[in-house]
Amino acid sequence: MNVKKSKLSLSDLERHLWEAAHIITGPIDASDYKTYIFPILFFKRVCDVYDEEFKEGMEFYGDEEMAKAPEQHRIEVPEGCHWNDVIAATKDVGKALKAAFLGIEKTNDRLYGIFGDAPWTNKERLPDHLLLQLLNHFNKIKLGVGHVRDDDMGRAYEYLIKRFADKANKKAGEFYTPRSIVRLMVNVLDPQPGETVYDPACGTGGMLLETVHHVREQGGDPRLLKLKGQEKNLTTEAIARMNLYLHGMEDFEIRRGDTLRDPKFLTYDRLEQFDCVIANPPFSLKEWGHEKWSSDPFNRHTFGLAPKTNGDFAWVMHMFTSMKEGSGRMAVVLPHGVLFRSGAEAKIRKKLLDLGAIEAVIGLAGNLFYGTGIPASILVLRKSVKAKSPVLFINAEEIYTKGRAQNTMTTGQADEIYQLYKKQKQSSFEEEGVTRWVEYAELKENDFNLNIARYVQKPLEEEKITVEEALRDFKAKLAELETAENELELLLEREGFEL
Repeated sequence: MNVKKSKLSLSDLERHLWEAAHIITGPIDASDYKTYIFPILFFKRVCDVYDEEFKEGMEFYGDEEMAKAPEQHRIEVPEGCHWNDVIAATKDVGKALKAAFLGIEKTNDRLYGIFGDAPWTNKERLPDHLLLQLLNHFNKIKLGVGHVRDDDMGRAYEYLIKRFADKANKKAGEFYTPRSIVRLMVNVLDPQPGETVYDPACGTGGMLLETVHHVREQGGDPRLLKLKGQEKNLTTEAIARMNLYLHGMEDFEIRRGDTLRDPKFLTYDRLEQFDCVIANPPFSLKEWGHEKWSSDPFNRHTFGLAPKTNGDFAWVMHMFTSMKEGSGRMAVVLPHGVLFRSGAEAKIRKKLLDLGAIEAVIGLAGNLFYGTGIPASILVLRKSVKAKSPVLFINAEEIYTKGRAQNTMTTGQADEIYQLYKKQKQSSFEEEGVTRWVEYAELKENDFNLNIARYVQKPLEEEKITVEEALRDFKAKLAELETAENELELLLEREGFEL
């Protein structure tokens, strides 16, 4: 079999990876592509990098045992668990693949569960010939660092996540947030090298990775970031870890579990504290763990309990409690309802405003997110503010690109919204109908309702017409009136009425 030896361009790599999904189209639903494609991609990358490291070890030591030593490899590949062992199988291919995955996971503690739980041995879904076709497709390219740099590997991986989300459409909302919106949120938080970043609903790790891109863009060393995330879904949590590894990150922790019921990042008996907390949690979660929060050991209920069948403010309070005093800041995507709903949510909103914790409310256009057409908002909170501080409102509902099935936001549009935020922070200058700082007293007058339309509205434009246009319009209306009168006369005559 011919194997390409030259460096792959990013576009060629993306094209080749996307073609892999076409092989399993039919027996595998589009929403499950990620469950099968990503583990194989990661497996191939691990083995190709291992081979490169082994070759370097042989050149340096001239000894096979030394070249295989664990300290020579980022990830160990035990005997019988290499890509070449699996590709050589002619039957029970799924069994061989699963055994290789388990072998690598057992040998490398930090990779436990990273290959997910796809039913590789189910031949009705993936018969041997189809699985071999998929493996042979990946075998046509080399994915070691010598052929594909970490950055290109990571970007190709993100490209696949986006394409799979497009294909899965409504089912994608649980794990994918449009990257432009993530970029906007990360720019607002402005994470710095050496800071800690936490995503309690991390999905495939896109928000954590955007902090890496942000620090790199600013000229900093992203390896100094400390990244942590929690994700409930097993497959998605595994994909997040693969994603971070493929971007060359090593100082990170992704843990699986239900964040609201069972948070995994603790310091003794309290939640671990972070500089930056960022998330796009599930909107309006019905079963979120209300029964546990009435006596929550982490004091996330001190401002009140979120409604039993809506967990939006439970996420807000979990994130708020996870922020460091002083340096802590957070950005969270939520439905507009959190801004104005009454009852328990209004009480929590009031207490956050009393503290001065809510810094900004950014309203986004509708139909930007997979699985929901409703417009969303970004709440920005900080712990280093004075009580009863003003709140910045930004109405960005018109900053988007209209699409047939779904609207989008470009990187340029995300940066445009960020510049609005940045300009208001620096000068307090307000742009009519788009941005406005609202004092606590006015918020109080409005019962702490944060509905953006109450404070920022586009001014109504008066229609201006010339005298000539007005005269033309009058003559047209007069002609219509004369025609209507003539028709009425004819109708009355036919009916025998005297005029």
